[in-house]
Amino acid sequence: MRKWKYPTQAINTLMLISLSLLIFGCSNKTIVESDLGLNSAPDWVNEGTQYLNNNKGKLFHGVGEAAPMGDISLQKSTADNRARAEIARILSSMLDIASQDYSAAAGTGKDAVNQQSVSREIKNLTRMNLSGAKIIGRWKDEKTGTIYSLAELDMKYVKQILATTTNMNQDLQRYLGAHADNTFDRLSSK
Repeated sequence: MRKWKYPTQAINTLMLISLSLLIFGCSNKTIVESDLGLNSAPDWVNEGTQYLNNNKGKLFHGVGEAAPMGDISLQKSTADNRARAEIARILSSMLDIASQDYSAAAGTGKDAVNQQSVSREIKNLTRMNLSGAKIIGRWKDEKTGTIYSLAELDMKYVKQILATTTNMNQDLQRYLGAHADNTFDRLSSK
């Protein structure tokens, strides 16, 4: 056992260790709140892009924004496209996670899958699903002139596209169809 030259050294060391344990113990879950803080904005503007699981179903919500451009039509279109791009980003993330699970389940040898092929199929599936993303809201910040758009994609539509696609590895297609809801649930609960 170590002997301390001064009693305060032991107390300081114990306090430092306790503080470190407290910091690391509390850091296992990150809570992120909106940093926009726009008081007059609808909740969806401040909440941002997210997976949403509620009584309306399993939904992907993407929020995009566009600063004033001198052409209101172009500004709306830009905000809409950015909202759809946000949906593409989170849908692609979800499908990437599901495909990684599929690749791990497929293993090695004759059952191994070509990861590059899987990635290409996921990108194609994401593009097809974006046609089902609808703009369901817009809001203009009167102070800045910024327009915000809210795009929505229903998981039912994603699964419908998945079931009807013909140019995908059938094992991957079945796996994604069977596990898409579980992957969505895992991501929406974070």
